[in-house]
Amino acid sequence: MLKLENDFANALLTLDRLAARKLLNEHDRNLSSLEFVENIVVGALEKIGAAWARGDVALSQVYMSGRICEELVDEVLPPGDPERKNLPKMAICVLSDHHLLGKTIVYSLLRASGFDLMDYGVQQVESLVRRVEEDEIEILLISVLMLPSALRIRELRRKLRAAGLQVKIIVGGAPFRFDGLLWREVGADIMCKTASEAPEAIRKVAKGAA
Repeated sequence: MLKLENDFANALLTLDRLAARKLLNEHDRNLSSLEFVENIVVGALEKIGAAWARGDVALSQVYMSGRICEELVDEVLPPGDPERKNLPKMAICVLSDHHLLGKTIVYSLLRASGFDLMDYGVQQVESLVRRVEEDEIEILLISVLMLPSALRIRELRRKLRAAGLQVKIIVGGAPFRFDGLLWREVGADIMCKTASEAPEAIRKVAKGAA
């Protein structure tokens, strides 16, 4: 597993899309595509991020690694077309930062699993409140990579309540894995450590949102 992660990270750092795609397509079939993404793709990106923090790789390599992964995730976790689940209206977004991989993974997984949700892309607090109100969203999934973005969820929750919007908020991303209580502090309803936890999280909060 570690060798596969290292090989994948090296393919990303050399911007070798073909090698990265080959590793993904020809990996040990004991791993599902989702497990490959969560264990290998995410692990490789975390390794590259740590290398950047040490000054060993360029920011451009970090950025391009993320873009390559987004393309590959779209390929292996494409939107499915099964019966739509009978659930409240949902949306997913990135709040106040531009790291889209986590959102891409969760969105693709949920769509492939038959959930119907809107993709809001990157949002700021004010624009997100407006979109939620206009679309009558009842469950909002938020992905963040940076701590300042995670802390802005507190402001979002406050403004949603001020607008009379009782939205269930599901959060995920690195800050919440590092601090297991942060999701409560910012006013979220539930936190997911991995993309695979999202369907069950939705089912849990849907009981209160329906």
